[in-house]
Amino acid sequence: MSDDLALDIQNPVMQLLRQDRIPHIWCPGCGIGTTVNCFVRAMLESGLNLDNVAVVSGIGCTGRVAGYINLDSFHTTHGRAIPFATGMKLANPNLKVIVYSGDGDLSAIGGNHFIHAARRNMDLMVVCVTNFTYGMTGGQVAPTTPLGPTQTTMPYGNFENPFNLPFLADACGAVYVARWTVFHVRQLAKAMKEGLSKRGFVFIEAISPCPTLYSRRNRLGDGADQLKYYKERSIVKNGADTKDVGLTFQGDITVGKFVDRERPTWLDSMNGHFSTHFKEKYKIYGGSHGED
Repeated sequence: MSDDLALDIQNPVMQLLRQDRIPHIWCPGCGIGTTVNCFVRAMLESGLNLDNVAVVSGIGCTGRVAGYINLDSFHTTHGRAIPFATGMKLANPNLKVIVYSGDGDLSAIGGNHFIHAARRNMDLMVVCVTNFTYGMTGGQVAPTTPLGPTQTTMPYGNFENPFNLPFLADACGAVYVARWTVFHVRQLAKAMKEGLSKRGFVFIEAISPCPTLYSRRNRLGDGADQLKYYKERSIVKNGADTKDVGLTFQGDITVGKFVDRERPTWLDSMNGHFSTHFKEKYKIYGGSHGED
């Protein structure tokens, strides 16, 4: 194949990847790279000014995304991706800020930040790659691990009830909530594109295999076996009540866009509040009623 022909058929997502850091270090069969492909395609189709986009990640396998994306990106400390991203957004409201991390980072040590950012409706898009385990640190039980499967810290099977993350995001006030698996690449890319155009707290969950730890420990096969499971057991229910979309071990997976609503963002609320406050104060102290 000629170099010119190879250039012509180059994967379009390559332009937004840091070539000096490729190949990546994710395990064979891991789905994080697939989510990145979806994300980059969504970015390219969004029409956003890429100079005004920032990607923030936490610690863990998914935290590596910030290092591979060729945008302004920040790899923060464990569980602190959302407050870091919040600070960026408040310091420069013109930024489009995306938090891209894993279920352990976002819902365990970062859980407090997650619920309050959703409650406040911070203008952030949060992409959570859920693989039901702590993949980088040895396969410990996570807040999303379903009842039953074994983990290094639950060798006889997990008995702790897991989070239903779409329900948590919805209950806390997120304006957009969706879940897809890494088998559903077109739907996931579309959800990300929609999320990028949305103002407020956006939560997108991407279910992904962890073949090296979660799958192997629970005899689930390799990444291809998990993709087959996603294909066969996923049920699309757009608009589903999020309280009913919890996951069980190798059970049905409810996917779709569950929430799409409007709420004032935190900055909108703050600006509106202080605008009203100072107008009233100005009137009290004798300001002209003909002036703003």
